[in-house]
Amino acid sequence: MKRIKTIGLIITLIMILFSCEELKDPAGQRNIAVIPVISDIDPGIFDSKDLENSYVEFVISLSAGTNADKVNVVGSYEDNSERITITEVVSFPATVRILSSDVAQKLGIALDEINNGDVFTFELLTAANGLTTLSNAVLSVPVACAYDAALATGSYHSISTDWNSEGDITISVDPDDPYTVYVAGLEEIEGLDEDQGPLVMHINPATYEVIADETVIASDGWGYGSISYSGNGVYSSCDGSYTMYYDISLSALGSQGTFKFDFIRNP
Repeated sequence: MKRIKTIGLIITLIMILFSCEELKDPAGQRNIAVIPVISDIDPGIFDSKDLENSYVEFVISLSAGTNADKVNVVGSYEDNSERITITEVVSFPATVRILSSDVAQKLGIALDEINNGDVFTFELLTAANGLTTLSNAVLSVPVACAYDAALATGSYHSISTDWNSEGDITISVDPDDPYTVYVAGLEEIEGLDEDQGPLVMHINPATYEVIADETVIASDGWGYGSISYSGNGVYSSCDGSYTMYYDISLSALGSQGTFKFDFIRNP
């Protein structure tokens, strides 16, 4: 039986960076007057297995009551900050589709030089009222594999050195939503009766971020009431693995803290 904390305190550190010195931005002033917004991102990755045809798509809109002469979508590769114009938008709201092959060509990158994990950054350069401004709206697009529900489910090996837990679990897919998955077995490998659950998780189709709904897994956790999991993490679309951070709670004691779990597909 693992050590249970009777008192738990979770501290979330929110780091807000302030700049007191006003510096000249080579791309223009930021967030003055017209402020464009990026939304409805889908898909939000470049498929590493089909870079010739892969694309990202999103909507650019303006804040209420404002207008702009044009918005240039500028792109950069990794941390180079090239800010090369990829496309121009003159009416709003606008649905923008950007091909990975087009971005690579404009940035002078060969497709075979692009690797999984590389990141393209897109920013909005807005011309309005005689001013050119660079919005704080930034879209980071990773290079990854396209989503495959078959790869995201099946038999997995779960490891958590934080929670002192290891064993095989099963992940299944919702029949009506390929981006909703169910995790079973997390408390069976602890020797508990997993009479509740399964743990419900949602994979963001644009970013592969994973959100785990707060779910009671078992009615009895070592005599301290029901045990529940919630949290977040990320899904790796190339190998099917998950890295999750679960807040684990016992109904009699409250939260026990946040613990890292790695789910690796079994052969």
